[in-house]
Amino acid sequence: MASLPSTSAMTSSRISDHLDRLPIGRVHWKVVVAVGLGLFFDMYEVFLSGSMSVALGKDFRLSGVELKLLLASAFLGMFLGAAFLGRLADRLGRRRAFLFNLVWYSVWSLIGAFSPNAVFLVFARFMAGIGVGAEYPVADAYLSDVLPKDKRGRMATWAYTSSFVAVPVVGFLALWLNTAPLAGISGWRWLLGLGGIGAVVVLFLRRSLPESPRWLNSVGRTQEAAQALEVFARGAGTSISELEKAAPPQAEAGSRRGTDQDERRSLTRLMKAPYRNRLTMLVIFHLFQTFGYYGFGTLAALVLVASGHSVTSSLLFTALSFLGYPIGSLISTPLVAKFERKYLLIASILALGVSGVGFAVSGNDVLIVAFGFLTTMISNVFSNVFHIYQAEIFPTALRATAVGWTYSLSRLSSGALPFVLLPVLDSFGALAMFGVVAVALLIIATAVAVFGPLTTRRSLAEINPV
Repeated sequence: MASLPSTSAMTSSRISDHLDRLPIGRVHWKVVVAVGLGLFFDMYEVFLSGSMSVALGKDFRLSGVELKLLLASAFLGMFLGAAFLGRLADRLGRRRAFLFNLVWYSVWSLIGAFSPNAVFLVFARFMAGIGVGAEYPVADAYLSDVLPKDKRGRMATWAYTSSFVAVPVVGFLALWLNTAPLAGISGWRWLLGLGGIGAVVVLFLRRSLPESPRWLNSVGRTQEAAQALEVFARGAGTSISELEKAAPPQAEAGSRRGTDQDERRSLTRLMKAPYRNRLTMLVIFHLFQTFGYYGFGTLAALVLVASGHSVTSSLLFTALSFLGYPIGSLISTPLVAKFERKYLLIASILALGVSGVGFAVSGNDVLIVAFGFLTTMISNVFSNVFHIYQAEIFPTALRATAVGWTYSLSRLSSGALPFVLLPVLDSFGALAMFGVVAVALLIIATAVAVFGPLTTRRSLAEINPV
């Protein structure tokens, strides 16, 4: 390996500049693929609840509060995981946090497949949720750390698109396994077992991932940061030495490194401008965004059953609608590269509200599938944009912590959704339920409009002044 620059030269601003100027190479793609496959199981777990709920009502005779607890248990675990395990990524590193989260999820998902009763299943789903809860905050932070500024949005959407393939996979697996169980074993047990086994495969892909150079430098491991940067550089067909030759001189290196150490030691940095307003925005955002995103995905089958459709036809319509998730994610790739992410996020929020109401008032099977597909497609433009956006607007040393804390609220509100939306559905019908969803979406659009910064094609240093 070529000799690396001295540690005094490899400051935060220098590493940031080099990462932003790197062409996309094989290591970048390796990160994107591994992160995408890991997030596949996050989405798998999230949308498993709605697909399992109808079948479990038959197997364990669940109804009322019991069914709501089942739907809420995994989300409550995800809340705790996102709130507390996300901090691990800022303290121990992005890569190590990834591995821990996946092992935990895989073990408890497999245990849940052997649940003897509904009480144990609720507990196992809660424990599995803890592991998977921090996957997105850690993934958002990792991708934001290592991807070049002008490619950050486009490359991140490929990782998210990989994850959203899980949604139609869950939908069609649930339809197949609940219609014709294999070996006489209930379909929901197969669904949990497949989720646990599949996550183990991703562990082998992630073992060889490099750590984030930005994070290493932010915790004072400067020489390791230079070595990790060299891995990315060589994967892109260049080296740090070549990058140094082409880089403009910087005069503020020494003071900047000291500032990074101060930033790392104090979480109060998040309570100061401009991060205070950004935290406020994300708190409001994550308390209400789940009404539009998870509200449809986890309750669509129940909405259709309540409207008089059979269990089989409801699962079929839901599975067809779920095809919009990966397609919407693909559509988001050129959009996030072309448009300012703040404005694209607001537009997708408003469009999601309109399409959800259209689903609620659909009077025939064709319109149900069409509006369901449109809703899921728009929701993943929305999802991809906000995952990229929320990681861009915080400093490296506190990125996963800030995203984890605020994102955990979305898991908590997702767990509360059945207790909020199902009574509205039962008492007033689908249109009233989606009316509540539309109001929630209007609240978050307003929060982004008021507090959200501009980020597209800007470096992380520009977005997050020290």
